[in-house]
Amino acid sequence: MKLMTKELETKFPAIYANEEKEAKDILIIAKFFCPWSNWTWYATEYDQKNGQFFGFVRGIENELGYFSLEELESIHGPFGLGIERDLHFGVHTLAEAMEKRI
Repeated sequence: MKLMTKELETKFPAIYANEEKEAKDILIIAKFFCPWSNWTWYATEYDQKNGQFFGFVRGIENELGYFSLEELESIHGPFGLGIERDLHFGVHTLAEAMEKRI
């Protein structure tokens, strides 16, 4: 599965675009998940030049931070599985992800 498309790329605001907003007002543009574990990445901003996302990561720890498209594409698990993008994610906010409502 292609994690980033040109169409999806155009939907992302630039890095720091949401800096002054509250979590309830920040939209998650893409959700990526690991099908063989509980890791999930909720991307809210993207820098096209260096392939860096900003968003909420749910894994060993839950935290706001940066992660890269290259990093997500390099992860491979059992039977060659890779990270997936949730194609049916819908419209959700950063606050919902942080409160474990999605």
